[in-house]
Amino acid sequence: MPQIHLAPTLTKLPDCEGRVVVTGSHGGRYCARLAIAARVRAAIFHDAGIGLDEAGVAALGLLGERGIAAASASHLACRIGDTDDMMRRGTISRANAVAAACGVEPGLGCAEAAERLRLAPLRIAGPPEASEARIVLAPERNGRAIVLIDSASLVDAAADRGAIIVTGSHGGLVGGDKRMALRADGYAAAFNDAGIGVDRAGIGRLAALDERGIAAITVDCMTARIGEARSTFDGVISAINERASELGARKGQGARDVLQAWALETRAPG
Repeated sequence: MPQIHLAPTLTKLPDCEGRVVVTGSHGGRYCARLAIAARVRAAIFHDAGIGLDEAGVAALGLLGERGIAAASASHLACRIGDTDDMMRRGTISRANAVAAACGVEPGLGCAEAAERLRLAPLRIAGPPEASEARIVLAPERNGRAIVLIDSASLVDAAADRGAIIVTGSHGGLVGGDKRMALRADGYAAAFNDAGIGVDRAGIGRLAALDERGIAAITVDCMTARIGEARSTFDGVISAINERASELGARKGQGARDVLQAWALETRAPG
């Protein structure tokens, strides 16, 4: 029988061809590409609050169009970025038609769903077309660069040092590891809150970045499409850490206004 592989993030996968992958990553378009490219048999993503335009579960449709079974685990039942928690208490929130044909439906335990998906057909297909995943907005005068990165895995420790890093990634700690909160010592960082969810897991990176003196915010998943940095930039702030508060950020503000103010080395507009 096909193996089940637990992957806290899809950005670090071994050879998973033909396997059922349970991942702590969100089910957005970016992660759909990674799953399809890995030639998985089936995948269970975290639904990341589902969010704006149902971006948190977009992967289910994209995989379904290619005959690949996919489902999502509810942010209200298990922590994003934590596959052990997904398997222990996660429940399915959505399933595509291929997964449903295997007996996967909303409310089913994540662990049982993974077992049922071992019977899914193996389909090899090409991933959807990619958009530009990294854009650097050059600083004005002596300001700071704003780096838009669809996945926090693409942060460059050297190039992004001191920059304002805007990601499409969720604000949860991957595998609970504080060291993975941000790969660079940026000035500030922004994430999608993934619905915040159980144990407030969707904003777990904020406290970890406070310990490093990095201002960090999340935007409400209902105002920004997860997996898209440009959308994060246009989102509404849902949570801030202490360093961001010191710099003038407040919940309910537009992320763009705050981040652009910081780029010009001023306090956020209060």
